[in-house]
Amino acid sequence: MAFTLSVAAVTVALMISSIIVKPYVNIRRVKIGLYCAVAVAGAAVLLATGSVSVSEAVQGFTADTAVNPLKILALFLSMTLVSVYLGDAGFFTLAAEKVFARSKGGAFKTFIALYFAVSVLTVFTSNDIIVLTFTPPVCIFAKKARVSPLPFLIGEFVAANTWSMALLIGNPTNVYLAGSAGISFFEYMKVMLLPAAAAGLSGLAALIILFRKQLFLSPYGKTAPRENTMLTGDETASDGKFAAGDGERKTRISKVPLAASLVTLAACIIILSVSSFIGAEMWLVCVISAAALTVFLFFYGLFAEKTTARVLHGLKKAPYELIPFVLSMFVIVLALKKTGVTDALSGALVKGAKSDGFLFGTLAALCSNLLNNIPMSVLFEKIIGGKSVYATFGAVIGSNIGAFITPVGALAGIMWTKILNGEGVKLSFGKFALYGTFCAAFALAAACLALFFAI
Repeated sequence: MAFTLSVAAVTVALMISSIIVKPYVNIRRVKIGLYCAVAVAGAAVLLATGSVSVSEAVQGFTADTAVNPLKILALFLSMTLVSVYLGDAGFFTLAAEKVFARSKGGAFKTFIALYFAVSVLTVFTSNDIIVLTFTPPVCIFAKKARVSPLPFLIGEFVAANTWSMALLIGNPTNVYLAGSAGISFFEYMKVMLLPAAAAGLSGLAALIILFRKQLFLSPYGKTAPRENTMLTGDETASDGKFAAGDGERKTRISKVPLAASLVTLAACIIILSVSSFIGAEMWLVCVISAAALTVFLFFYGLFAEKTTARVLHGLKKAPYELIPFVLSMFVIVLALKKTGVTDALSGALVKGAKSDGFLFGTLAALCSNLLNNIPMSVLFEKIIGGKSVYATFGAVIGSNIGAFITPVGALAGIMWTKILNGEGVKLSFGKFALYGTFCAAFALAAACLALFFAI
């Protein structure tokens, strides 16, 4: 037991350190996630030393159960691919530009419009894709309007990671935790709509309190206090102020791919909502939907666009590093279960009562920032073990809200901070944590309270 615990602890420590210091490295023009490499190394050590056997790992990967990690990965990657195609067709960038083009009368109205646009889109697509595609237009808007981008950037991140809990497909952690308990798409939606709304609205209230000075300034273009004014290209950006480059970015809309992606997404969500009634496995529905869209876009590109670049680009952008990352963490958790660690934690923590929702919501949010929310979900699935639906939904809440406490909370946070640096916006780890913790306190309390009444 001591050896397994030591390997797991060292793996987690190195993984989190790499996320904070340098999450990615380029080797011969190939971007490698160091956190992923560390997780793979940790799993390899446990397999090599017999802490968990290869046959046990393979059995876990291929088991015909709801928690099969390969099925869960297939579901999430398929839905992410559909969202990527939608983004490549220009949908999300166009939505962002429409929000900014039609929002007049001041920062507050624009902030509210952006927050609800991100919230609605996140419910039906991928929170990670929304964050990554909305961020550049937000930065451009803030520079032109000569306002601090921080309220809008933090706002979109909070919106994307609260409303992502509304549907099962919004976050891989939703899929993993709910799938482990055998919760259907419709059952999940019926319970989680209320906590998602409570978290989203309370998070919005926290954001308004936090950024009240910036949001209630005079309409754009008038002189603002120095701390809220965008810097020119001759100055240095710091603490969320945007510097350099007025370059225009024009959105290119591809109508047929856009329509095909929207129809596929809508059809997939409808079928998922009734999958438990028609006996269809959710992962298979998502894989078939993504495959059908890929085939259509391939032939459309081949004959109408004279190129297959759209499909190739979409396939390239899918987050494949999740596969070795999740499977490696699954192996590590299997080893912990084999030693009895997870069973001991289960006996101590899981009570089968409504209070489990509050306890596991809080623990999941905190542990997401010690482990990252995906490994946390793999670990908590074994701890909960299907014993408490309250604990399962509480962990779902914590896995989503924990994503905006620090950049360590979710992989999207890592990618998001990298994009901000590229846009000239500097947001320190400490400031991110300060804003995130304040908003998370509101959102977590409201969501767990709503869960208490939703079940």
